[in-house]
Order: sequence, then structure tokens, then C-alpha cells
Amino acid sequence: MTKKISIHKKTIQEIEESGINRWPVWTCEVSAFPWEYVEKESCYLLEGLVEVTTDEETVRFGAGDFVVFPEELTCRWNVLSPVKKYYQFG
Repeated sequence: MTKKISIHKKTIQEIEESGINRWPVWTCEVSAFPWEYVEKESCYLLEGLVEVTTDEETVRFGAGDFVVFPEELTCRWNVLSPVKKYYQFG
């Protein structure tokens, strides 16, 4: 079963209507670390640039991107510039 990371844009209206701007905020300085998603995570980047590598792909995303990480995904985060994001699990 493939575990692809989904990246797309959302309009300001979509963000407001879906309540993303009321989700918790996570921040991270420039760093690199392994990560495993035990459940699906959806996030919207307000700031930063990140490169994530899995067994299947390497993706890069940044401010303005809406990203969905599938459940049971193992990856490595490389935070290229400090990140601030809204996030939600499940």
C-alpha cells in the first residue's frame, strides 16, 4: 500500500470555512529528525520551508501549502527555514 504525502493550496475562504485557523499551532526551528505518523495529520503552513523524505518520495512544501500525511507513514523531516503551522490529527 502506497503512502503518499498530499500537498495542495487552499484559499483564505476555504481555510476560514473549514476552521483550519482555529487548529493548534506548531513551530520548529531549522532542524532534521525522523518522524512516524501513527495517525493521519493535516496541516497548513503559515511560515517556513520543509523537505520530507519517505521510502517512496521526497517532497518540499512551504508557506501557503496544505499538507496531509497518511497514517503509518515513516519519514525524515528536514526543516530548511523555521516553520509555523496549523495542524490536526485524525
